[in-house]
Amino acid sequence: MLRFDELRLQLLEYTEKLEHLEASLGLGKVAEEIDTLEARCAQEGFWDNPEKSQKVVKRIGLLKNRIESFESLKGEYEDALVMIELSAEEGDLDLLPECQEAVDSFIKRLEEQTLATLLTGEYDANNAIITFHAGAGGTEAQDWVSMLVRMYTHWAESRSFKASILDYLDGDSAGLKSAVLLIEGENAYGFLKSENGVHRLVRVSPFDASGRRHTSFASLEVMPEIDDTIEIDINPDDLQIDAFRASGAGGQKVNKTSSAIRITHLPTGLVTTCQIERSQHQNKEYALRMLKSKLLEIKEREHLERVEDIKGIQKEIAWGSQIRSYVFMPYTLVKDHRTGHEAGNINAVMDGDIDAFINAYLKMESLKAD
Repeated sequence: MLRFDELRLQLLEYTEKLEHLEASLGLGKVAEEIDTLEARCAQEGFWDNPEKSQKVVKRIGLLKNRIESFESLKGEYEDALVMIELSAEEGDLDLLPECQEAVDSFIKRLEEQTLATLLTGEYDANNAIITFHAGAGGTEAQDWVSMLVRMYTHWAESRSFKASILDYLDGDSAGLKSAVLLIEGENAYGFLKSENGVHRLVRVSPFDASGRRHTSFASLEVMPEIDDTIEIDINPDDLQIDAFRASGAGGQKVNKTSSAIRITHLPTGLVTTCQIERSQHQNKEYALRMLKSKLLEIKEREHLERVEDIKGIQKEIAWGSQIRSYVFMPYTLVKDHRTGHEAGNINAVMDGDIDAFINAYLKMESLKAD
């Protein structure tokens, strides 16, 4: 039937792009690297060094996931094609919506995996640490921070990533003054680095009895999580480590003792805290990773050769211009001021549907690189 033929042709138009993606991923070399690494795992004495062995195991898992993701995408393409052809033979138009959904799903995943090939930065494959700070505006700005934390948590869940709150400071009467969110998943930082900057909210405040419209701001700092595979030399004498009891209702449920940890890097004044784990050791480990991530981010940004060259200037928050506006009133619109991308369904965006904004940013950056 004509409508099924049109849908089939639409799908076939993406055959070349699928083949190009396979070539770009270099899956043959990926498979060879997996074989080499697995051979190392089988060598005598490999597991004697837990730190090195875990790095290899982690690398194998990442490479296998890359192959499995593409094979799954290729299978989705083939399944959609077969579904269309069988439905056309039966001549059942009731199956057309299901076929269209299969095609749309494939196209979306193809675009996502194609964009992922643009993530060639040194730390793009790493987990991401997002630090949120409420701007001026009191309770309204603090509520805005909690809304953003929820948005990125839902985005992570939609990608089967893991989202964990490492630290937070409750608002005076609602929301959060600040929060630190860890997003764990392949290329988490590569995708989320586009979210670094100031986010602006325009709405009728639920905290204003007069029903007036308010404008609030929140700043996001996005850094790659630095694990043990990346060496960052920090002098232990430069660290001040304090234990304290977690704050807020959530913290009280987690901590009955002073297990929360605050680490201060004395040369720069940088401070990181973690209070969400029950174990003081775990909180210390996360806080130290956050500190390493901050030091590395500043070192890379300023093109410094040594961590020791970092000064304390970064303690100042430079709000600058917002990167994105979220308008609830008098109309509904989310607009990215860097790419010009817009979305009218603000509720979907606040539920984590931000891929279009991330993709638009990655495309813009890839054009600049060309």
